[in-house]
Amino acid sequence: MPTRTSLPLPDDEHVKEKLKLVQDFLHADAQDQLTSLEEKMKSSEISKEVYISKVKALLGKELHLENGSHVDDAEKNGKTNGFSNGSHKDEHDEDVTMSVQEEEESFKSPTASKGKGGRRSKANSDTKKSPASTRVTRNSGKQPTILSMFTKVCKRKSEDLNGEAVNGQNEPKKDDDVEESREEKRLKALLLRADWIVFFVTVQTPPPKCQDCRQYLDDSDLKFFQGDPDNALDEPEMLTDERLSLFDSNEDGFESYEDLPQHKITNFSVYDKRGHLCPFDSGLIEKNVELYFSCVVKPIYDDNPCMDGGVPAKKLGPINAWWITGFDGGEKALIGFTTAFADYILMQPSEEYAPIFALMQEKIYMSKIVVEFLQKNPDATYEDLLNKIETTVPPAGLNFNCFTEDTLLRHAQFVVEQVESYDEAGDSDEQPIIVTPCMRDLIKLAGVTLGKRRAARRQAIRHPTKIEKDSKGPTKATTTKLVYQIFDAFFSDQIEQNDKESAMKRQRCGVCEVCQSPDCGKCAACKDMIKFGGSGKSKQACKQRRCPNLAVKEAEDDENIEEEDVPVEKPKKVPHAKRKKQTQCKLTWIGESIHTEGKKQYYRKVSLNDELLEVGDCVSVSSEDPSIPLYLARITSMWEDNNGKMFHAHWFLRGIETVLGETSDPLELVIVDECEDMLLNYVQGRVNVMYKAPSNNWFMEGGMDVDLKVIEDDGKSFFYQFWYDTEYARFEMPPKTSPSEECKFKFCGSCVRIKEREENDKPHVFEPLENEDHDTKALYAMACFKGEQFRVGDSVYLPPEAFNFSVKPASPVKRSHRKDDVDEDLYPEYYRKSSDYIKGSNLDAPEPFRVGRIKEIFCHRRSNGKPDMSDVKLRLYKFYRPENTHKGVKASYHTDINQLYWSDEEVTVNMGDVLGRCQVEYAEDLNESIQDYSSVGPDRFYFLEAYNAKAKSFEDPPNHARSTVHKGKGKGKGKGKGKGKASAAQEQLDSQPQPKPKVPKYRTLDVFSGCGGLSEGFHQAGISETLWAIEMWEPAAQAFRLNNPGTTVFTEDCNVLLKLVMSGEKTNSLGQKLPQKGDVEMLCGGPPCQGFSGMNRFNSRTYSKFKNSLVVSYLSYCDYYRPKFFLLENVRNFVSFKNSMVLKLTLRCLVRMGYQCTFGVLQAGQYGVAQTRRRAIILAAAPGEKLPRYPEPLHVFAPRACSLSVVVGEKRYVSNVTRGNGGIYRTITVRDTMSDLPEIRNGAAALEISYNGEPQSWFQRQIRGTQYQPILRDHICKDMSALVEGRMRYIPLAPGSDWRDLPNIEVRLKDGTLTKKLRYTHHDKKNGRSGTGALRGVCTCAGGKPCDPADRQFNTLIPWCLPHTGNRHNHWAGLYGRLEWDGFFSTTVTNPEPMGKQGRVLHPEQHRVVSVRECARSQGFPDTYRFFGNILDKHRQVGNAVPPPLSRAIGLEIKRCITERMKEEQASENIKQEKMELSD
Repeated sequence: MPTRTSLPLPDDEHVKEKLKLVQDFLHADAQDQLTSLEEKMKSSEISKEVYISKVKALLGKELHLENGSHVDDAEKNGKTNGFSNGSHKDEHDEDVTMSVQEEEESFKSPTASKGKGGRRSKANSDTKKSPASTRVTRNSGKQPTILSMFTKVCKRKSEDLNGEAVNGQNEPKKDDDVEESREEKRLKALLLRADWIVFFVTVQTPPPKCQDCRQYLDDSDLKFFQGDPDNALDEPEMLTDERLSLFDSNEDGFESYEDLPQHKITNFSVYDKRGHLCPFDSGLIEKNVELYFSCVVKPIYDDNPCMDGGVPAKKLGPINAWWITGFDGGEKALIGFTTAFADYILMQPSEEYAPIFALMQEKIYMSKIVVEFLQKNPDATYEDLLNKIETTVPPAGLNFNCFTEDTLLRHAQFVVEQVESYDEAGDSDEQPIIVTPCMRDLIKLAGVTLGKRRAARRQAIRHPTKIEKDSKGPTKATTTKLVYQIFDAFFSDQIEQNDKESAMKRQRCGVCEVCQSPDCGKCAACKDMIKFGGSGKSKQACKQRRCPNLAVKEAEDDENIEEEDVPVEKPKKVPHAKRKKQTQCKLTWIGESIHTEGKKQYYRKVSLNDELLEVGDCVSVSSEDPSIPLYLARITSMWEDNNGKMFHAHWFLRGIETVLGETSDPLELVIVDECEDMLLNYVQGRVNVMYKAPSNNWFMEGGMDVDLKVIEDDGKSFFYQFWYDTEYARFEMPPKTSPSEECKFKFCGSCVRIKEREENDKPHVFEPLENEDHDTKALYAMACFKGEQFRVGDSVYLPPEAFNFSVKPASPVKRSHRKDDVDEDLYPEYYRKSSDYIKGSNLDAPEPFRVGRIKEIFCHRRSNGKPDMSDVKLRLYKFYRPENTHKGVKASYHTDINQLYWSDEEVTVNMGDVLGRCQVEYAEDLNESIQDYSSVGPDRFYFLEAYNAKAKSFEDPPNHARSTVHKGKGKGKGKGKGKGKASAAQEQLDSQPQPKPKVPKYRTLDVFSGCGGLSEGFHQAGISETLWAIEMWEPAAQAFRLNNPGTTVFTEDCNVLLKLVMSGEKTNSLGQKLPQKGDVEMLCGGPPCQGFSGMNRFNSRTYSKFKNSLVVSYLSYCDYYRPKFFLLENVRNFVSFKNSMVLKLTLRCLVRMGYQCTFGVLQAGQYGVAQTRRRAIILAAAPGEKLPRYPEPLHVFAPRACSLSVVVGEKRYVSNVTRGNGGIYRTITVRDTMSDLPEIRNGAAALEISYNGEPQSWFQRQIRGTQYQPILRDHICKDMSALVEGRMRYIPLAPGSDWRDLPNIEVRLKDGTLTKKLRYTHHDKKNGRSGTGALRGVCTCAGGKPCDPADRQFNTLIPWCLPHTGNRHNHWAGLYGRLEWDGFFSTTVTNPEPMGKQGRVLHPEQHRVVSVRECARSQGFPDTYRFFGNILDKHRQVGNAVPPPLSRAIGLEIKRCITERMKEEQASENIKQEKMELSD
C-alpha cells in the first residue's frame, strides 16, 4: 500500500496543480473551505504544513463521504469489517481488498516498491514464477476495477448488508446510470493525476490478507515455497521407501499398525496451499487451515540433521496436529507434526524456513524460562521477569542471540497458555502461577485471552516437562510462644468460617472456554463428585475447569486499592452518643454528703439493689440495643440535684471498638477521653476492671511461655493497659493525671484532659505592655497557643492564604499539553491523550507556609475600654521566599531552601491562624556557619538581604531587622550580637545547651535491611548505631557492609538466626556474634509481604502463608528482644491487606506484649525527595518511653499523592499530622534532584566519572555532601535493546510525553534492522475512526470479537500491544514516559522499564532510562552512598530501600520523645533532691 505520510510535502506549485484538477469535482462547501484555507495561508495565518495537512484531510473526507445519502451504509460496511451473514467473510469484500492491491501496483512507480530502497521481496518478484501464487478469487467473471468498486461501496443499500454476498458483476440499476457516470467522471479525475490522494482511499480498507495463512499480501516478509526437487516423493510412497526400513511395500499398507510410524525430518518448510511459507503455531491448524510441508525424511534413530541418507518428500500433510514432547536433554524443544499417515519429529528447517521456525523455538524456550522462573520466584514482578529474560543467553543452535521484552510480548499468548497447562498439572492447593503479580501484568500488557481451551492445547503438549518443585522456599516462621498463640489459637475458627463462606462464592467467570467445557470425570476432583459416584465431600472444581479469569481477577482486586486522589478533610471528633437503658433499682446514699456545691450534694457511696458502689468503682450500663454489649464506665463522682441521683461516668472502650476489632482480647478495655453525667438508675451492676501494669522485669520477659489469657472470664472481670486515641488509633500508657486532695470526690481525668485541649486550642495573651498604651488596642509581650509560647520578635508560620505579596508571581500557567493540529496519520495514537493531568506533575502542589516576624501582639479594646481577649491579633513583618520575588520560581532553584528575604511590608493576622513557630536569623549575626545552623533541624531559616518589592531590588536589611526587641534580653548567653530577637522560650531552649540531655545512640538491629536506607536515615538523625543487620540477598548485604563497616551483617534467613538465639547460641555457623536478650534497644525493618498480600479475607492457604510469613517472624524478634522502640515499614497497602486483618493482628501482638503502638501512612515526597512513595509505618514504644508521633510534612507535595488516611472496618483513621498537606519548604523537583549530573548515553557503564560541574540546587549541595569528592559513582544506565532505544529516541521532550507521541514510521535501528509501520486493520468500536477516516483498531477484539493471533505485529515503533489493550487500561498512560524537569519521579522501582508497572523512567532530555545514581538521588541517598553488584542488582537495592530523608524525619521524632522523657526524669530527680534538702 503506498504510504505517503512520511514523504516530503510537495511544494506550493505542486499542490496548486493538483488542486486545479480536483476543484471542480468537489461539493460547493468543500470548494469554499479550500478557498478560505488558501487565503489564510497567503496571509500567513497558517503555515504551509498546516495548510497542506488540512487540504489532505478535507479531500480525504470528501472522498470518503461521497454521496451524502449513503454515508451510513459505507460506514456500516467499514464497521462490520466485511463480516456479514454469520461468520462468513463477505466475499465481495475480499475481492475488493485484493483488487485494490492490484490496482495499486499500477499506481506505484516501478522504483517505489520498497520504502527505503531495500530489496523487493520475493512476494512481489516471484509472483509470476510460482504456481501456487496465482490468486484464487471466489467470484466468477472478471475482476471489478477500482472505480467500479468505489461506486459500489458508495451505492450499497442497507439491505445489501443482510448478507447476500454481492457479486463482482453487480448490474447497476437503470435509474442510477446517470448518477453513476457523473460519479465515475469525478473519481477518474480525482484518481488519474492526484495520486497522493490514493492514500486516503486505501486507508479505509484493511490491507489485503491471504485467506488461508492470514499474512499480509503486501508484506515484504511474506515468502513463497521454492518448490520441491524432482526426486521428491509423495507421503505414501515415501513411507514405504526401504531407506526408512519400516515396512516392505508389498505389505498390506500401514493401516495394520496401531500406532502411527514415527520419523525425523530435516530441511523442512511449511506452507499453505497457495505456497506461502507460514508458521504452524499461530492457530491455523486448529482452524482447519490446510498446511503442508516438504522435507527430507530420516529414520527415527538418526540424530544427524544433514540430508544424507534421507528421503526427499513433497507436500506431506495436511498437518492434523503439532506438539511438543519436552526438551532434548535440556535446551531445545522437540516439536512434532502428525498427519493422517505418520508422526514426524522436526530437526532442522530449510534455509528459507529457518527465520519462521526460529520464532517457534524462541517462544517454546521462552515459556520454559518463564515457568521455571516463576515457579521458583512466585513473588517476582514483571520487571524481574524481564531482567531474567534479558540476561538469559539463548541455547546454542537457536538462531537468535538475545531475548528482549519484544520477544516476551510477541509470545505472551503462548507463554500464558503454557503456564495455564502447567497450573492444570499442579496440585489443587498450590497457588497457580497464573495469578502471580508478574503474570497478571503480562496478561494485561499483552492483552492475553485466558482459558483458550483449544483441543490443541490438550494435545499440543503431550508430555509437559514437569519442572522439579524447588523445595527451598521460605522456612517455617520461627515464632515466640506469645506470637504463635495469637496467630494460631486465635484464628483457626475464623478461617474455617471464611473457607465455608468462600466455598459458597462463585468459582468461575462462566464465559471462557474453560468454564464452558464439561467436567472431565477423570481427575481426583471429578471422582469425588456425587454424579461420578464419589462422596461429594471435597467440593473441588474439576481440574480441567479451574477458571483462570476468576483467579486472575481476584488477585487483581487484591492489588487495586488506590484510594481516592483527593486528600480527606479531617473528620471532626464527635463522640457518638451511647443509647442507654434505665433499670428498675433501689438506690440509697450511704453516709453523709461530703461536699455541697450550689444545688449539688456530693456523696462517696451508694447502695444499688443492695450492692455497695463507691466513687472509683467500675460499673456496667446496658444499651437500648440488646445486640450491643454492656457499656463499661468508672464512677468519678456521685451527687444528687434536681434531676435525681446522678453520677459522672468516665467511659472505657472495649477492645473490639478500637482499631483491633475482632482480633482484640475480649476482656481488654482501653481508657478514652469520653465521659458524661447520667442518672444512677442506668447502672446495671458493678464490674471489676484491673489495671495490668508492665512488670518490673518486662524487658527480659520476651519469648517466655505466657498464658494468652490475662485474667479469667467470669463475665464481670476486665483489664486495661492503655489509654487510646480514637482519632489516630494510638495506644499509649495511661496518662498520669492525679487529683489534688480537696477535689478527690469529683475528679475526672477525661474532663481535665478535654478541658486542657480546649484551652490549648485557644490563644491566650500574657505580660501586658502598660507603657505602650493605645486607645484602640492593648499590647502584650507574649501569647500562648497550642502549647507554644510566642513573644514579640519571634517568627511564625501561617497558611499561604494568610497574606499575599505585592509582587504578582509569574505563576506557572496551567497550560494544556495537548496540541490541536496533530497529523493523525503520522501520530495515530495521539488522540488517546485526552486528559490534561500528567502523572508526576507539580502543577497542583500548594505553596509552602508563609513566614512572618511578630512586631506586635495585641487585642482590640471593647467600647468599655477592656481588651477583647478572645480575639488575639498579630502584627507581622512579611518574609519573602526567593520565588515570591519578581525573579519567580527560577530564583528558588539556586538558593537555599531555608533562605528568606526581609521586607518592611506589614500585615495583621489572627493568632488562631498561626501554624507554629520557627527561627529566622540574620546570617551575619550567626556564630556558626549557615550550614551548621541549618543542620540542627527544620524550622531554621536565615536571611542575608531585604527585598524591596516596589523597586524590585535587593538591599541590606534595615537595622530593626537585626536589632533586639527586648533590650538587655539575651545578652551574655554566648550567642553574640543580635540574639535578643529570638523568643524567650527559644532562649530557654537555646540557653540550655549545657543541661540539655545528650541523647544516647540506641543499639539497633535492622532486619530485612536491604542496602540500608532505613538505618542511614536513623544515623543522620543521630539516634541509633546499627550494630547488627540481617539481609538474605547477598548483593544488598554487601552494600550494607560497604556503608556501615562497623555493623555485623548476617546474610541468612532471619528465622534461622532467631532459632539459634532462642536456643541459647552465642554465635552462628560463621562465628558471627549474635545479639542477645537485652542488647537490642531499637528494632527496625520492612518484612516482605508476598503470598498473603491482597484485600479480601484470609482463606486457609493465604492464612497459613501469613502464619509462616516474615511479618510474623519479625514480630517474634520484637517479642524476644523487647527493644525500647520498634518500627515496621511496608507498602501503603499493608494497612489494607485482607480487610486490614494483617494490620490488626500486627497491632494485636504489640499490644499483648505491652507495647504502646500506632500506625500511619507517610508520603516520602513530603520529607524532601522528588518522588511519590507512600509507605505504611507502624511505631511502637516500650512501657516507660513516649510513643513517637509521625513527623509533620516538611515539603509541600502534589495533593493527589497525599491521601494518607486509612479506612479500617467502618472507620477512617488519619495519622497525627496537624498541618495536613502544608509544608515549611517548597517541593523538590526532578531538576533539583539531578540537573547537575553529566550527560550519558543508553547503556553507559563507567562506574566512576567526574561531575563536570558544580551543584546547582540546594538539594544537590546537600546530596553531594561536605567531603570533597570529585568522583561520581554509579551514574550508569541499562543498555536497552535496539528497538527500545529507537522508541526512546522518538519520544518528544515536552512534559507528559509518552508512547502516544510516537510517530508511525519506519526507522533504521542501531543494529541495522528496519522497523515496520504499525498497520491499523480493524474498526475500533470504542474510538471510531481518525479525523482522516483511518481505522484505529489493531486486532479483531477492537470490534468486540475474540482476538485473532494472526493480528499480532512486531518490530514496530509504536508497540502493537499498547493500542491493542489500551482501551481497557487507561491508554497505558505513562509507558515510555519522560520525567518532567519540574515534576517528580513515580515510585522508584527495582528495575526501570519503559513498559513496566512504572513506565515513566525516561530522562527528561536524554534518550535513555534513568541511571542508578539518578534513582538513588530520587530516594535521597547521599552521592557517597555505595551500592554493590551489577547494574540490575544496584537498581534493585535502590528501589527496595526506605528513602533516608523519610527515616531521618521519623528518627528525629523518636529523638524528641527520648529528649522529653529525659527532661521529665531530670525534673522529677530535681524535685526529689529539693525535698531531701528541705528535710535535711
